[in-house]
Amino acid sequence: MRRVFDFHGGIHPAENKHQSLRSPIRNAGVPPQLVLPLSQHIGAPSRPLVQVGERVLKGQMIAEASGHVSVPLHAPSSGIVAAIEDRPIPHPSGLSAPCIVIDCDGRDEWIAHRGVADFRDCEATELLELIRAAGIAGMGGAGFPAAVKLAGKPGATIRTLVVNGTECEPYITADDILMQERAVQIIEGIVILCHILHPDEVLLGVEDNKPEAILALEKAATGTAVEVVTFPTKYPSGGEKQLIEILTGKQVPSGGLPVDIGIVCQNVGTAVAVGDAILHGQPLISRITTVTGEAVTGPQNFEVLLGTPMQHLLDLAGFQPERCERLVMGGPMMGFTLASPQVPVVKTSNCLLAPSVTELPAPPPAQPCIRCGLCAEACPASLLPQQLYWFARGKEVEKLEQHNLFDCIECGACSWVCPSTIPLVQYYRASKADILQQRRDHEKAEQARLRFEARQARIAREEEEREAKRAARKQAAEKRAEQTAAEGGEDPIQAAIERAKAKKAAAAGTSETEANS
Repeated sequence: MRRVFDFHGGIHPAENKHQSLRSPIRNAGVPPQLVLPLSQHIGAPSRPLVQVGERVLKGQMIAEASGHVSVPLHAPSSGIVAAIEDRPIPHPSGLSAPCIVIDCDGRDEWIAHRGVADFRDCEATELLELIRAAGIAGMGGAGFPAAVKLAGKPGATIRTLVVNGTECEPYITADDILMQERAVQIIEGIVILCHILHPDEVLLGVEDNKPEAILALEKAATGTAVEVVTFPTKYPSGGEKQLIEILTGKQVPSGGLPVDIGIVCQNVGTAVAVGDAILHGQPLISRITTVTGEAVTGPQNFEVLLGTPMQHLLDLAGFQPERCERLVMGGPMMGFTLASPQVPVVKTSNCLLAPSVTELPAPPPAQPCIRCGLCAEACPASLLPQQLYWFARGKEVEKLEQHNLFDCIECGACSWVCPSTIPLVQYYRASKADILQQRRDHEKAEQARLRFEARQARIAREEEEREAKRAARKQAAEKRAEQTAAEGGEDPIQAAIERAKAKKAAAAGTSETEANS
């Protein structure tokens, strides 16, 4: 049995996962309207390719990637493009963003598509382009474009492929039910990833609180290079860096990436999406989403089209709004409150939590920090949350960066153990946003400075060129005058000037004579 390791800190909150595992995955169907945000991933938003009034087919690309770190967007069902406008999106800010709105026609008509005959005959670059064209972003929550992550760094050697089947957040069971019911598709996707990366080992990590999923994966992985590794349940073992440390004993350096130590990590949902794209030619247009909480009568997992309003899922799950004070996208640890149930499902929507007031009460007012140190003991990234809290309150940006603020994965473990109920993660999240904005402002200022200096240099260069041309013309004229004088002749230029003066004087005299007469 493979040896597993541990990571610093971690907690054991109530799991509350059994509620949504009582029934198999249910198809959520096609809603009357789909709202598709152009930004459903980390990186640049996609760029629309369709016009209002245009009919689109299921699987048709409706927005293209607009940069290296970007992915395209596809129509989840057939219908008419009703609008391209700002709509509310699932985001902590509660703000609106550009979306493509499709009125579904109910026919669910596919565009012509087919998969690769044999992916083993394809080069890695070809498969990466197919994955990119399929619009696949990480399905584990972060939403980083899969093709960019798989491409890695030039010259980097990948020794280990880590597949994340941990799903440590309470309430969420989307990956668990996926592993139970579609283990074969997961393994097929992992085999394709192996063909792209050529790793020395493939480790599929699953917490030991998922026995049915473990059995299904072990059966499906028989005869392949995929090793299913189980380990004790602890939150947040599903964090990328934490899972890598559990399975390999290696730590990703501060500010670094897994590829820096020869590792690539992908989610089981991403593996299924890769398999669908390569084997069947299907882009990412749907995902598994958990709908749970005491405010729904039928908590379960749905296979739902991207762009489906959350209200549609709530209705299918038997939502009781009188029992629910707020809706949360994600789990109770890392999720955020939704501004409206009309916001759509996106590529990173793994859970919709509808808790009762008693199930997830509002936190009490924060009290002064008592410096107990429990937050530091719980932090899985080995940070000093208390110090980060004081620096965040004091807007001490340099000290925040010196204390590795950006290594924080915002798991909420520090807030969970804090006896003073201080919303530590909110302080860190706000500080990160401030720092990133300062960096963007600095980059813009630096670009403006460079443009100004380039303009000044261009103006000086053009002036020097004009001055050089004037000097050259003057020198040429002086040289001609000297040659003419030496030859005893008349300077043609000076003669032309004299003739022009004489002609002008004659014209002036004629005009004066006419005026007198």
